[in-house]
Amino acid sequence: MLYKRIAELYDKISSTTKRLEKIDTISKFLEDLSEKDKEVMYLLLGSIYADYDESKIGISEQLVIKAISKTTGENKERIIHEWKKVGDLGQVAQNLTQNKKQSNLFGLKILTAGKVLESLRKLPLLEGEGTVEKKITIITELLTSASSIEAKYIVRTLIGDLRIGIQESTIRESLAKAFFPEIQKEASVKIQEALDRSNDVALIFEIAKRRKIKDLEDVSLEVGKAIKVMLAQKALNIEDGFEKVGKPAAIEYKYDGFRLLIHKSPEGKITLYTRRLENVTKQFPEAVEYVQKYVTGKSFILDSEAIGFDKKTKRYTQFQHISQRIKRKYDIEKVQQELPIEINVFDILYYNGKSFIGEPFQKRTAQVRKIIKETPYKIVPAKQIITDSLEKAEKFYKKALEDNQEGVMMKSLDSKYQPGSRVGFMLKVKPSQKDFDLVITGAEYGKGKRSGWLTSFTLSCRDEETGKFLEIGKVGTGISEKAESTEGTERTTFEELTELLKPLIIKESGKDIIVKPKIVVAITYQEIQKSPTYSSGFALRFPRVTTLRPDKPVSEINTLQEIEKEVFGK
Repeated sequence: MLYKRIAELYDKISSTTKRLEKIDTISKFLEDLSEKDKEVMYLLLGSIYADYDESKIGISEQLVIKAISKTTGENKERIIHEWKKVGDLGQVAQNLTQNKKQSNLFGLKILTAGKVLESLRKLPLLEGEGTVEKKITIITELLTSASSIEAKYIVRTLIGDLRIGIQESTIRESLAKAFFPEIQKEASVKIQEALDRSNDVALIFEIAKRRKIKDLEDVSLEVGKAIKVMLAQKALNIEDGFEKVGKPAAIEYKYDGFRLLIHKSPEGKITLYTRRLENVTKQFPEAVEYVQKYVTGKSFILDSEAIGFDKKTKRYTQFQHISQRIKRKYDIEKVQQELPIEINVFDILYYNGKSFIGEPFQKRTAQVRKIIKETPYKIVPAKQIITDSLEKAEKFYKKALEDNQEGVMMKSLDSKYQPGSRVGFMLKVKPSQKDFDLVITGAEYGKGKRSGWLTSFTLSCRDEETGKFLEIGKVGTGISEKAESTEGTERTTFEELTELLKPLIIKESGKDIIVKPKIVVAITYQEIQKSPTYSSGFALRFPRVTTLRPDKPVSEINTLQEIEKEVFGK
């Protein structure tokens, strides 16, 4: 398929803000898409790989600027100036290549989707001496062959921001409309379930094109391929939780750590993934050792929470103490000794060739306890009681808080495991402190002794329907000038946030900047007010940063719909 067709589709999709129009446009495109071009599906979501694939393009804007400069002959300073002015490097590429001769006779080549994918997939494979120049050469060759509209979307794909307003749910609905028009609602559910099990939109396109619901139902989990975790909704308190999940219910500690999906292949290979689908096996060698020693089974997928503890006191520590281990690439053994973890396993998705996601939770949790040799401060089944007693449940909740954990989870005993879904049969109960996970989309440079640092940060939630990020307030409290408090605990600093956000800047205006939505922060607040000031229509009163959330993907931040529920109730 010609890449030009895809670029024209991008333009058509971006020309409307109406979701149904986008779905109609994409569904017609999918009807004509052949199975041999199935990998075009990755491009539609602004990627070049399946979600489970660990490979990432990993190209900085500065490198792309050099490639645009080499392609167009414009100096880098002008390109940077234009970029800061319009806030879209893809649009800059289109503007600067606009005058390119639109004819093969003048050097413009025909670009196929396959050629674009092939070239972009070479980028993360390059390493060693001369890597930067080799990457610039590959990008320059693509941009030289591209028309101006193609150049725009090649650049946007490179930097991971298509800016056309589609997400996985848009593709899901488009597939259902294209191939199951008479049972669109039922098909949409089956397509989402298959996507959640496979994390491969190209595979699901290929299967959906056969127009057989049974084929979608037959899509299974694969050990070694990262999958999205199941997420919980909130309950107001234990009593509210019982009303929603029923009695008796399983009640477990809600650990103050990070999710860890543990895969063991039939060949004995153990792989660890975070909820962001990042492979962190190398960062946690002791976890691999614990799984090998204390978990029986030829192959499995376990869902767990890794929590930190103090080696001397054996007291559990807060998430921010161990969060640095997730990104650590060096001194692994040293940091392993300084920041030890305990793995708390609370679910099983697959065991010895059989999928467990369709089994009731009561059976799954029993299987977890059957295969794990409980070894405190290494690997254990999650602390749990099964009860219908409000008194026992509240006593267990109190004990979880005393043990320095966030609260408890309440789970329906007959519920299935739904990867990637936020479900009502698994609930979290925490103290009444109001909190959200939000993403930073803008900031402002400080004055005086804080000049050079970003000190006021624009917070945004996500609109579940459109995928857009909507502003809901600004925050500057909860962030420190020093990394350690007087009590010796680590805190998020202005300098740390500034260094994280600088590479994400896409537009500057005086002291104000706009950044890519990448950095997720946990926020507490006093209340939510309706407000015309911010694009969400709401504003947080007295927001405060509690911690960074490097383990949480942007797709899992709080949504506009959840905020509306907080304001208006059910």
